[in-house]
Amino acid sequence: MKLILALDFGGTKLAAGIVNADSREWLNYERRFSPSNADANTDLEIMRSLIHSLLPETTPAAIGVSFGGPVDATTGTVRLSHHVPGWENIPLKNLLEEEFGVPTSVDNDANVAALGEQKFGAGQGYDSLFYITISTGVGGGWILNSKPWRGAVGMAGEIGHMVVDKDGPVCLCGKRGCVERLASGPYMAKDVKNYLLNQPEQHKNSEGVILRTLVNHNLDLITGKIISEAAAQGDQLAKMTLLNGAWALGVGIGNVANLINPQRFILGGSVTKAGELWWSMLQKTARETALPEVILEIVPAALADDAPLWGAVALAQEILSRE
Repeated sequence: MKLILALDFGGTKLAAGIVNADSREWLNYERRFSPSNADANTDLEIMRSLIHSLLPETTPAAIGVSFGGPVDATTGTVRLSHHVPGWENIPLKNLLEEEFGVPTSVDNDANVAALGEQKFGAGQGYDSLFYITISTGVGGGWILNSKPWRGAVGMAGEIGHMVVDKDGPVCLCGKRGCVERLASGPYMAKDVKNYLLNQPEQHKNSEGVILRTLVNHNLDLITGKIISEAAAQGDQLAKMTLLNGAWALGVGIGNVANLINPQRFILGGSVTKAGELWWSMLQKTARETALPEVILEIVPAALADDAPLWGAVALAQEILSRE
């Protein structure tokens, strides 16, 4: 029996699972949050703890790894994490192979999730798809002709840094009005918090009242999830923020549809749970942005938050198929 170890280094969460090489059921699975002050060493220690908890006395046949940031998939080197410091040029593949003595494959989380959805989820039966994750950040992964397509230096799919509003707020990457800057959970939360902190006195009883109530007036507790809950309860500020994020992503998707024309767009990540308001604006904007002749199919990920982990299983299966 060959066991596969799948690892997912997310921006805020770490997950590990083990599965038989020919199975689609987890034998064991664990997920932990990464502390807000984490660095690369912290995340590696937490992941080691998860691995030893899942595999106390067993060695896997192969390891597949999804990483939340740019990765050189050829060498398995992490270039950096946009959300956790200390990951610059870390040879993650080599580290894991030296520690566990088994072949390992590492790639960016969006690329890996695209592979997971194609092999096990909403992309089964499709040979061209674009997977987009909208969560701590916004990233994309391509499957073209049934194979991952990473681009010349592994940077294909960065829809999060497509500029949709040149006069918009400054993104982490230094540009203005990126999809990620407008549509990701933490940035939506930041914008709402800043608005409420600087809110004119005369608007305090009419804007953001539900938001303030949900966090008991502690604005530091505002998250993308809280914004979704407030919008569902009718908070206009929360609705406006969600709709703006959905609009930005819709423009990005419509432009990608015109450029590459994949059979299917598959969307995963926590922000996709924002509800019908978000999905409706997204679909409408994407359709209006794309050419009328372009077929545009946008669906939620079937594997939900586990898409990167199942993609890591697929990476490990590829290793074993070559042996």
